[in-house]
Amino acid sequence: MDVRLTTEQRELRTAAARLADDLGPGSVLDLDDTERVERLEKAVAATGWRSLRTDGASGVEVALVVEEFARGLVDVPFLGPVLADDLRAKLGTEGEPTALAVGEEAVDARGLGTALGVLGTSAGIAGAGSVGIGTAGVGEPVFGIDLTRTNAAVTGAFEPVGEIPAEEVQRWEALALVVTTADILGAARGAYALACDYAKVRSQYGKTIGSFQAVAHLLAESLALIEGSVSVLRYAAWAVDELSPDEALRAGKVAKVYTERAARTICETSIQVHGGIGNTWECLAHVFLRRVLTSGALLPVSLEEIDLGLS
Repeated sequence: MDVRLTTEQRELRTAAARLADDLGPGSVLDLDDTERVERLEKAVAATGWRSLRTDGASGVEVALVVEEFARGLVDVPFLGPVLADDLRAKLGTEGEPTALAVGEEAVDARGLGTALGVLGTSAGIAGAGSVGIGTAGVGEPVFGIDLTRTNAAVTGAFEPVGEIPAEEVQRWEALALVVTTADILGAARGAYALACDYAKVRSQYGKTIGSFQAVAHLLAESLALIEGSVSVLRYAAWAVDELSPDEALRAGKVAKVYTERAARTICETSIQVHGGIGNTWECLAHVFLRRVLTSGALLPVSLEEIDLGLS
């Protein structure tokens, strides 16, 4: 594979980063700014990026947008709708953005009235000829620790809307792992940037703490973990469209396990660099950590699961 991004992909990443920086929350208090959220929602809707897969975008391109949105803590639905859009693309249908149904919950459902999901579990997909896709209503929000995304209860029975080949469901699962991994990586990058900015201005003993070797080494280790995560994620995102469903799924699992573990360390390091203020509600570090934890819990993967796949 060629790891270099095309000119169009770099421009897409830049545009997503600019949108996130301009309208994403710059503080914990901004999360409650309804006017900002409305402007952000209009801006995201205007891009048409929630239907990237229907428009023919690659897994790499979807991952780039998701990563930048997570880095900027974009707090309007995107992850759920873009995964639901991939299912819709495989069905050959079109429609308004919907949440993603996972079990009894509609993921990333803020302001959305319907959820689309796979009717079955991964265990039941193996060996199947085709798998049903269904839609259901979105009910009341459910408790969650992520302050930037809202999950809700699925209401009523799922109404089947079509079927897709089991191999395509595996490919969708590979994309889902890539998307959640990109979200984890983006949040980790945001936490790292937050710590670096703080280390440049916080002074102790007459010097900025970033000049102290102990702090510099912590941040350097975090950067190394980010670069490793970029590498495994970029490969997994490429694999979604270029390798067999089994190989793509395995690449997605490896990327998620590595990146989730790395991101936890990065976020905890960010809190440590902030010192006492890092443990307060006002510091954004915990918002990044919450996003990492919830994206990690969505379609979770264990190291043992990957090891079994090698036997």
